[in-house]
Amino acid sequence: MAKSEPGDHDERSVLIGWLTFHRQALSDKSAGLSDQQLVTASVPPAKLTLLGLIRHLTEMERVYGAWALAGHGELQFVYGPYEDGGPEGDLDDLTAEMVEPSMRAWDDERAATDAALDRIDDLATTGSGNDRSVRWNLVKLIQEYARHNGHADLIRESIDGATGE
Repeated sequence: MAKSEPGDHDERSVLIGWLTFHRQALSDKSAGLSDQQLVTASVPPAKLTLLGLIRHLTEMERVYGAWALAGHGELQFVYGPYEDGGPEGDLDDLTAEMVEPSMRAWDDERAATDAALDRIDDLATTGSGNDRSVRWNLVKLIQEYARHNGHADLIRESIDGATGE
């Protein structure tokens, strides 16, 4: 279900509209593929897969959404600690058996981000997790989706030729 770009409204509506747009775009790019296709690397030796992108964006939802806006205490990553410059747990060594739990985790983190956003009216409010404004965290999360949706386009096209938003 292709999502259209958000209209030109107030700042909050525009930011949440773009987040919704990019979430839906990644969902659309992953739709209709088998579990095995979701873990197929686009251009070996690169290990990047659609499921890897989904898992990475699950982490980004946690880092810049749920935890950043409403978290307390130390950040706990979904797929393990980021050490020595990267987690690799969200991107590497993925199997078809990981698809269902990974999709569930993505759904859960998006819902947690949305719940945190629903409790905050002012975008200038500082999140309790990372001490940055809601506005900053939203823009960062949108940037992560936009950047990785470009990767998702290339991966999907390499699997079955499908292109689009």
